[in-house]
Amino acid sequence: MSAVATQERAVGATAPAPINPPRRKWTRLILPVYTWLMILYLASPVFVMILYGFNNIPGERNVPKWFGFTLHWWRDLFGVPGMVSALKTSLVVAPVSAVFAVIIGTLLGLALGRYRFRGKAPVNFVIFLAIAVPEIVLGSSLLSMFILFKGIPIGIVTILLSHIGFSIPFVAVTVRARVQGLDRSLEDAAQDLFANPLTAFFKVTLPLIAPAILAGFLLAFVLSLDDFVITNFVSGATQTFPIWVFGATRIGLPPQVNVMGTILFMTGVLAAVVNVLVQRRRVRV
Repeated sequence: MSAVATQERAVGATAPAPINPPRRKWTRLILPVYTWLMILYLASPVFVMILYGFNNIPGERNVPKWFGFTLHWWRDLFGVPGMVSALKTSLVVAPVSAVFAVIIGTLLGLALGRYRFRGKAPVNFVIFLAIAVPEIVLGSSLLSMFILFKGIPIGIVTILLSHIGFSIPFVAVTVRARVQGLDRSLEDAAQDLFANPLTAFFKVTLPLIAPAILAGFLLAFVLSLDDFVITNFVSGATQTFPIWVFGATRIGLPPQVNVMGTILFMTGVLAAVVNVLVQRRRVRV
């Protein structure tokens, strides 16, 4: 017997017996199953909305029954009287209110996240109160204020002012959280390299808080586009898209509403996907 064979036998004799791997418990499936069930539950209304946008109903009002597949409602998207004008109003108010809310909320978030000043605690409390207060209370309060100031006509102006008002706290909280996590030494380094405070802000601070500003803008835009309760108080004779949909439900919802909801939903999904891709690209760079 060769020396190599003897050595292999000796190693085999001293090697420990293989340990059986532990059996994976069935309880590991609880969290994934629960997560997917919750996602399905929360997304089921959206799936139904998308599905009924292709429902070949015999009339022009939604019926809780599947009649077959059709693209007729997509081709006749703007065939419902009143829906187009209400949607235009919402698409005018939402970006304008979001821009103003971002400007004011960003400055407020910078002040709260960076500086100490007298009255900071009451300001934080007011911001929290504006987020936590029920919409019906806020809407009735705004209506009372606009009635008190008789020079403000109830309509698109009051809708715009109201949407700016309730969107500012959300933007301020988002920007404040980002500002509190910034490294102040980066601005100090920029000023050590002879950059004045304004240049340091635009070259260093602003790019760092840009994701929070973008998130605040999208949040304010969606809140404005989606709001019904507050807008219903301060709109007067002006109709936004949510108010028009609420009125249409009394006589039956047109299928075009499902189509428009699908388009708005897919636009939001596309914006979220683009934002994720941009963030990943920045991390790689």
